[in-house]
Amino acid sequence: MIERYSRPRMKAVWSDESKHGRWLQVELAVCEAWTEAGVIPAEDMVKLRRASFDQQLMDEAFHRTRHDVTAFLHSVTSGLGDEGRWVHLGLTSSDVLDTALSLQMVEAADLLLEEAALLSEAILSQALAHKHTPMMGRTHGIHAEPITFGLKMALWWDEMRRQQERLRAARDGAAVGKISGAVGTHATAPPAIEESVCRRLGLRPAPVSNQVLQRDRHAHFVTTLALMSASLEKFATEIRSLQRTEVREVEEPFGEGQTGSSSMPHKRNPELSERVCGLARLIRGNAVTALENVALWHERDISHSSAERVILPDSCLALDYVLDLFTGVIRGLKVYPERMRRNMESSGGLVFSQRLMLALVEKGLARERAYKIVQTRSMQAWDEGGAFPDLARRDEEVSSVMSAAELDAVFDYGYYVKYVDDVFHRLGLQGLAAAGS
Repeated sequence: MIERYSRPRMKAVWSDESKHGRWLQVELAVCEAWTEAGVIPAEDMVKLRRASFDQQLMDEAFHRTRHDVTAFLHSVTSGLGDEGRWVHLGLTSSDVLDTALSLQMVEAADLLLEEAALLSEAILSQALAHKHTPMMGRTHGIHAEPITFGLKMALWWDEMRRQQERLRAARDGAAVGKISGAVGTHATAPPAIEESVCRRLGLRPAPVSNQVLQRDRHAHFVTTLALMSASLEKFATEIRSLQRTEVREVEEPFGEGQTGSSSMPHKRNPELSERVCGLARLIRGNAVTALENVALWHERDISHSSAERVILPDSCLALDYVLDLFTGVIRGLKVYPERMRRNMESSGGLVFSQRLMLALVEKGLARERAYKIVQTRSMQAWDEGGAFPDLARRDEEVSSVMSAAELDAVFDYGYYVKYVDDVFHRLGLQGLAAAGS
């Protein structure tokens, strides 16, 4: 368990106390269903509702039985009288374990959705604030054409929106219960009992099961967490790159008195974003285990059980932590528009190469010829350090077909970001953008 990264609410979901409390909740819901069906006397159910479990008794019983559910039942029934005989009626261990686990997964998903919404809100705030803040777009790490920082943030916001939709779907897939007996035939627990229990717990009954709920559901859940963490790693990697000394267009929050290195006092490292990337790898690794848990022998084995006791809590705890951590990074992100402008201009106007080539084509030059002219002047700017717009203006073929005013229009940064408003409109952010700008 990654205890270091535990946050109180998510830690509580996966605590032993919570897990065993869910087991008791399932057991009592089954007893209520049997009472409703006329099997358990109403007076016994009154007493059963006061049932509890004793962790110390359970631990002592476990050392003897080596079976956690048997030990749990001993703990519960030790505090009951004759009515204790109704506890676990018609059930197999997985009826309790898997249904309770579904409740934990649903609760964890709800917490993660809360955190994801907060992160999306922080990203949106940056998108609106920097909707028209120009910066260099890069492909292969090389200057490409100008974008805006707000457009980059809007892309992240849209990706987080998709991730939240996926998590809601995974939550829905996990919100099922199973009360169908030893191999799923309902021989000892009729479908009506299962339906009653699931209704009481806020779950759907699995349409069909064997001894367990099928692990494709759990794999869907964990792989969704991994996919969300992959997006967070992508965002964090971008911040790490933009914080490099040579770029320094954004910077993580750096508090008063904080140190970045034990030996170099000047250091301000993107260590929070690096932490996001590291934990994303852990969650991604857990997804592989979740996928391997899908295949079980016949109606069930327990090869999945030991792994799930690690990968489910660890993945939820890690993602909960990372979402909160990265929300803090985005909220406190330092953005340097002037540095973005200087970096954009540092290549001497080479960003206008495609724009000039297209303008020459529009003037009647063959595309291959236009490409050759622009590439020649671009390479000259690269190799000699001159300003590309000046070299282009002095080119005889260029000046013979384009006026000075037309060239000025070509070398205008505004051309590249003229449709930013349209993109925000397609995302449904236009009104918000107008209010925030």
